[in-house]
Amino acid sequence: MWDERYATDEFVYGTEPNDFLKANTDKLKPGNVLCLADGEGRNGVFLAKLGFAVTSVDLSAVALKKARRFAEENGVKIKTVCADLDDFVIEPNHWDNIVSIFCNLPDPLRKKVHAAAADGLTEGGRFLLEAYTVRQLEMPGDGGPPVPELMYSAAMLMQDFQSLDIVLAEEVDREIHEGLLHHGRSAVVQLIAQAPRQASIEK
Repeated sequence: MWDERYATDEFVYGTEPNDFLKANTDKLKPGNVLCLADGEGRNGVFLAKLGFAVTSVDLSAVALKKARRFAEENGVKIKTVCADLDDFVIEPNHWDNIVSIFCNLPDPLRKKVHAAAADGLTEGGRFLLEAYTVRQLEMPGDGGPPVPELMYSAAMLMQDFQSLDIVLAEEVDREIHEGLLHHGRSAVVQLIAQAPRQASIEK
């Protein structure tokens, strides 16, 4: 299904980065970034242009081929991994940042991926997420899964990432204009969380 969705010359979610990610790049930790479900690479390429070492993982080989081409056109390189997130291994204590933009997963896969993401961060590493809430089903805008079982909430995410320090967790309504498939007034949840830093030991 995802290969069919991406099998067009157009970038179905546009080529501009997600607004929430773009507004909060100053909160990311310098270093590497894992972009979950990065699709055609609009967010990964944006981060690579800022100097991050980017790995983009997605289920669709068609999307990742477009992502690599998009990166080349922008004069940067990204690493792409074609994998189902149920099978993809997030290496513990490896990622300075993990970004999840509109990666709405079913339970318990959501819990599995989020637990691995929390463990995958380096000391002081950041996890940044924007996803749809159940109120999206009542919104006039286009975008998001068609069923409530795939929607997130702030409370749900705070539970998933209770091992991290929550910097931001809120549900908001906002205008989204991302290509053909995310468009109009939308209901989203936004999260930024940080892996705890080790307390310094006084000598």
